[in-house]
Amino acid sequence: MKNNTLYKVNKQNDSESLFKQGSVCGFLVLAGLLACQESQAQFYNTGDVKVEGNTIMSVYEDYDNTASGKFTNDGDVYIFKNWNNDGEVDFTAGKDGKTTFEGDTLQNILGSKLAGFQNLKFDNSGSRYEKKDVRGLMPFLLSTSISVNKNADFSTGIIDAITTVPPVNGAADFTKNGIVIFEKDAVHENASDVSFVDGRVQKLGKNEFEFPVGNEFYFRPSYHAKGDNPGNIYTTQYFFKNSDDKDHSHSSKEREIQLINNQEYWTVTKDKGAENIVLTLTMDSRTTPSEFFNLNDDKIVVIVRWDGTKWVNEGGEVDINKIPNSKSDGGYTQLLTARVNGYGMFTMAIVDKTFGADDGLVVYNAVSPNGDGINDTFHIKGLEKFPDNTLEIYNRWGVKVYDAKGYNESDVMFAGYSDGRATINRGEKLPTGTYFYILKYNNGKKAKEKAGYLYINNQ
Repeated sequence: MKNNTLYKVNKQNDSESLFKQGSVCGFLVLAGLLACQESQAQFYNTGDVKVEGNTIMSVYEDYDNTASGKFTNDGDVYIFKNWNNDGEVDFTAGKDGKTTFEGDTLQNILGSKLAGFQNLKFDNSGSRYEKKDVRGLMPFLLSTSISVNKNADFSTGIIDAITTVPPVNGAADFTKNGIVIFEKDAVHENASDVSFVDGRVQKLGKNEFEFPVGNEFYFRPSYHAKGDNPGNIYTTQYFFKNSDDKDHSHSSKEREIQLINNQEYWTVTKDKGAENIVLTLTMDSRTTPSEFFNLNDDKIVVIVRWDGTKWVNEGGEVDINKIPNSKSDGGYTQLLTARVNGYGMFTMAIVDKTFGADDGLVVYNAVSPNGDGINDTFHIKGLEKFPDNTLEIYNRWGVKVYDAKGYNESDVMFAGYSDGRATINRGEKLPTGTYFYILKYNNGKKAKEKAGYLYINNQ
């Protein structure tokens, strides 16, 4: 049976129930495709089911999309217990279907096949658990792959994607860590300490993206600036633990590195693509050691990466602004940004300035071109020593708004106007907000690069 429409109703405040425990199986309109078993209180799909737009479907018992099942959601589906997908779960392009996992006790999200969602919401208070029970804070157990095409709303409940669970309902052996995949134009909102992914998050495409990751009840996102290749695929995970082990010893490091963060790290995997990313790590006083917030003048904080044999200095710029275009309230206080030269394990470290990590350059990342003589232009102290340089500035959507060669403090200066080559709205005053800069220069020995955030106040 093909292209069947499942129980169509107009949207209203009280959700219609497709199946509740104790309901009559004859209430289901797709005989032969859907079945309910009162003894196990489960809901099966073995055929082709479609939830049309303006339709509300609520499932109050365990949902099992079997190997022969096809489930298409273009309406509003509410899952109140466990979810298992061994078949096909998808949506119609151009529609705005939404699936909500909602409840107050543990919800397993399982299956041997990828489930694709247009919009997804996590909203589980875990209120049935005692306050000290970890499941009250981590009510979602994800042991499969799910993808988001448009938007994921992290309302309430941490998604545990690292705890393996046994297969249920006779399903195939899929005891593995879960993963949340964001398609090329997908975004998310409301991620915080009460709702994020404790495990792997993958992003497809070149758009800028905040990875909604965390661990041990801390939301600790990282951020990738916009890339050039639409075929890029990256996977990130955060760990609230010491990276100093026999395979990543903190004593194996470049000479200028003095202290490596021993409380947290991120992993970034390049699954597809060829370019190096601009990576931002967040600094949070609850998880980042206090030494990283109280530095002497001769010390700076940089991103470091394990290169297979030692920890290497990737450089970086510290900024106190929030991640641009982010709808989350992360609680972090500072950002650390650098264009990195590889992938793997990242954290932050304190280095000695005297080793010339930044060639003595000081970036003043605030521009307020109001004619008062203070921060009227983007000032980079010490750049006059390196006239062989280029400066690029991008807005939060990754659009280049300024491009200059031989940037200096006399005749080639950025004053808050879009006046570069290969840019939009040339010559116009740029709106107030956070921007991103990439400075490339030659110090006489080798080509180097600095990247970071820039705040423009054009009010």
